[in-house]
Amino acid sequence: MPSAPSDQSNSSDDSRLIPKHGGYRKLRSHGAALAVYDATVVFCDRFIERRSRTHDQMVQAARSGVRNIEEGSAASATSKKTELKLTNVARASLEELMRDYEDFLRHRSLPVWDKNSPQAQEARRKLSDQTDSSALSAFIKTAPPEAAANTLLCLTNQASYLLHRQLARLEQDFLEHGGFTERLHAVRSRARQSNPSDRSDNKPDASPKPPACPLCAKPMRLRTARQGAHAGSQFWGCAAYPDCKGTRPTTE
Repeated sequence: MPSAPSDQSNSSDDSRLIPKHGGYRKLRSHGAALAVYDATVVFCDRFIERRSRTHDQMVQAARSGVRNIEEGSAASATSKKTELKLTNVARASLEELMRDYEDFLRHRSLPVWDKNSPQAQEARRKLSDQTDSSALSAFIKTAPPEAAANTLLCLTNQASYLLHRQLARLEQDFLEHGGFTERLHAVRSRARQSNPSDRSDNKPDASPKPPACPLCAKPMRLRTARQGAHAGSQFWGCAAYPDCKGTRPTTE
């Protein structure tokens, strides 16, 4: 799904150069990723040695899932490419986190719940409301290792799936509406059409017409003195130079 709009202005998106953006808190993917992040911190503090590299990597992967959604949403107004890239980074981070939860279960000879198992279905039912991540964190604080890891595996998979759908929608929106460059041209074209005096194509050419050489009457060219008292100043020089050395000042 696309970035949800924020309440930054009452004006229409179509008439604004910078459209509404940054409404990531309304995204289901963000709610799920935030719940994963908060609960992963609790899980790692309970079951993973805090000074270990695994602890740091799992927490950072969960954090990356949240922060890249937020940053991509904030950047969406002026760069759809950045929004797509960061949303995909968020999904990749959550995919990495899922592999870590699977490793945790495998290394401890604990089963990975099948997605159609009663335990997994019950976990998904409990996680159907993504609005309150504190309930999930509270569950992880007391759940046994198998239930805690599998529950988080289910939720992380849900968040990754939501991001997959979000990416597909962002891609479709880009194909249909383009990006910021197209918006720049559209907004500028509308502004010029509504204000005839601002149509630069109708304005006369402001460049001076070359005079005729006083010596041979050929057209002259605007030149810049390279040395002498007038270095850096412009003057008219004959186009036939060096055969003709006729000059004129530009102030005539």
